[in-house]
Parts: sequence; C-alpha cells; structure tokens
Amino acid sequence: MAAAYAAYQRRTPRSRALWERARKHAPLGVHSNYRYLEPYPFYVRRAKGTRLWDADENEFLDFNMAFGSLQSGHAHPRLVAALQRQLEDGSIYGYEWDETPSVAETICRRYSMDQVRFSTTGLEATHHAIRMARAFTKRTHVLKFEGGYHGSHDSLLVGVKPPLEAAGPPLRPRSAPAGPGLLAEVTSRTIVAPFNNLAAVRDIVRAYPNDVAAIIVEPIPMNMGFILPDPDFFPGLRALCDEVGALLIFDEVKTGAKYLHGGAGRLGVTPDMMTLGKSIACGIPLSAIAARPGILDQVGPRKVAHAGTYNSNPLAMTACRVSLEEILTEEALQRCSQLNEKLARGYREIFDDAHVIARVAADGVSGTVFFSDHDVRDWRTFLTVDGERSMLYYYLCLNQGVIPSGTGPDEQWTVSVQHTDADVDHHLEVLRSIAPQLTGAPRAGEIEESV
Repeated sequence: MAAAYAAYQRRTPRSRALWERARKHAPLGVHSNYRYLEPYPFYVRRAKGTRLWDADENEFLDFNMAFGSLQSGHAHPRLVAALQRQLEDGSIYGYEWDETPSVAETICRRYSMDQVRFSTTGLEATHHAIRMARAFTKRTHVLKFEGGYHGSHDSLLVGVKPPLEAAGPPLRPRSAPAGPGLLAEVTSRTIVAPFNNLAAVRDIVRAYPNDVAAIIVEPIPMNMGFILPDPDFFPGLRALCDEVGALLIFDEVKTGAKYLHGGAGRLGVTPDMMTLGKSIACGIPLSAIAARPGILDQVGPRKVAHAGTYNSNPLAMTACRVSLEEILTEEALQRCSQLNEKLARGYREIFDDAHVIARVAADGVSGTVFFSDHDVRDWRTFLTVDGERSMLYYYLCLNQGVIPSGTGPDEQWTVSVQHTDADVDHHLEVLRSIAPQLTGAPRAGEIEESV
C-alpha cells in the first residue's frame, strides 16, 4: 500500500494542493464522505464518454460512473443537446412543467407502478417513502437489512455497516445507529434483519404483530458489494408482507436503471412501492417514489407532507425522459450486459491464472470483486472480505489510469452505454498487469464506516 500511495501522490500534486485548500472550509475537503480517499482525494476537471480527467490532467477510464448515476456515460450527446434546449426555456418555474405528466407516465409504464411523486435525491425518496408507508398502514416499525444503505437520514441510518461488536446476534441483529447524532427513540423503530435468511426475517417480523409498516430492501444489495439474492428470498418477502399487512418497498435508487424494468423486473417480484434515482436522469439530480394504486392518495396539504422547490423541475424531467426513452433502451442495456459478462469472465480468468484468491459477482451491467475464499451473501460474510487487498487493487488500477469500480470493497463497477469492447479489453489488460501483486491468503480487513 505504501508504494501504491507514493505512486498516487506523484501523479496528483495539483489535487493535493486543492485538498489542502478545500479542507480549510469543508470536513475532509469533500462534500460527501464517499469521495474521501487516503492520503487525499483527487479532484476532477472534466469528463466525456467513458473518460475523466483530474486536476493534474491524468486521464482515467471510468467504470465507477458516479456510483452508478451515469448509465449513459459522461456527457452523452443526446442528453447534452436536450438540456441545452431546455435551458433556453428556463431551468425551474416553481410550477409544474407541461411535459411532466408524460414523464410520470413513462415511469409508471416502465416500472409497472400506478402513481409517482418526484423528488431530487435518493435520500429524499427513501425518507418520504417511509413516512408514506407509516401513514398508509398506521404502523410505526420499519424493517431493513443489515449492511443495507438507503440514504443518510435518521430513520434508516441503522445497521448500515456495523462492526461485529455492535451488530448483535446474527439471526437477530441490533438496531445499531450508524454514527453519532442519531436518537435512540428514532433508531429503535427500525428493525434490522439478516439478508438472504428468510426464516430469520419471518421470526423477526412476527415478533412485532400488527406493527411493521414496511420492509425496505435493495433488490440486489449494492452497498456491501454486489450480492445476488437466493431464489426464494424475494418471493418469500412478498408473501410475508402480504401475510402481515406490511408494504414491500424496493429501494431501486441504484438498480432502477441498471435493468430495463428495474430490479423488480429482474427478480419477477412486484413491490408495493419503489424508490428510483441516480441513472433515471443520468447525471441530473432526480428521484421518484412510485407505488401501486391507493398508497399515494394520502399525500396532500394537511395530510402526508411531500414538497420541494426542485421537485420535477424541467431540467430533471428532460433528463429523465431522454435517459429512459432514448438512451437506456432495451437494446442498449442488452449490449451493456454482454460487455459486463465479458468483463466478469475476464476477471475470473485472470485471477485464476494468477492464483488470486477472490470471488467475482456480476449481473446485468454491474459487478464487483470480493477478495475472499468464499461467496458473500450477507453483511456478516462481507466482513470477511480482505479490505486491504480491495484497496490495493483499487489504487493499483487508479495509478494505471483505470477507475475499476466505486471506491472500496462495498462498491461495484458500472458498464455504461458508452463503454466499448476496447474499454473492457483495456480494463482487463491493467488487471492482468497488477494481478500478481494481489495474491495471498484471504484475510479479513477492516471495513471502514463510510456514511
């Protein structure tokens, strides 16, 4: 790691200078904890297609794609042209845009929902969805899964990335707050369950008779790597919610635009509500709360609160319409999936040849590498991933001009519609060159809290 850090520092003196300046006025010199890197973060100047350039003019082949927010790739020409046209007609009105109804219809049609309300960030969407679920069911408790992240608001910053000493029993995890500033009377209303363990979830839910408003879950958890669910897990959750009268909420902020019909379409399970964000507008802040009939009827003045000056602004609506109707088409996503299969297959072959102990999990347009000698299926098995090798892999790629994924073992790569076979080949060439430095016995690294 020391050598990797030294190489990073040689390449990024301008970023270091910017960081020294930035940290005087912002904690860690960044405005999202996820952007901080040791020994300091790099600062980006511009991006185009599948490349971005930092303040030192280092060029990077980008497979992070803004943590999955740019399924379109950077500065997609159709999106740029549409946004330029809309800017000439105004960026925000404070009233509804006359094209917003057609965008709402696109969301409902694509994701098999009946009603939708737009917000700005994924955090807002999950925050409002929990309030709406509690109002609709007239219940107080919400269940989430250990290791899952649904935005940095108090109700769901519970059991996010708990160390073992705080996590509690594996079949009955504690409602461990993710950090200071969270009130016990708030976090105690959020129940935590192990992912991929249907029997444990049933036992936990039935311990709160008639008081679970909703179960919120990512169809494919993407904040503890990339974890595919057991085949019976989501059908079982659907049946359990129906049994106890709780709402099933899919947090599709990441998955919603990675599959043509979201994670719900990929799994063949229909939730009662879903939250959407990131690539539904490919770089313009937008989120959505979509629901089956009746659930959103309660929203309104002197009823359930939902408001925001920037909600459904014409720039975001334009970006959503162009992204979903013109860029993230079935054909385009199928091509991305084929490239993703090629990338994951290359990872496995290179690691096998170099005797690197690792597991590669991939599906659709994304995947990740776990430096572990066994599959990862929940938070507890994620904690056995070798975090030091994960970060070494990241920096070794970064120093050769490839951003292989989001930062850290809890993130994944994204293959955008602008990635090419040549991009995947180059990614694999760099991986092949660094693989000999990644061998070694599996060893659990410290997974740092990052929210």
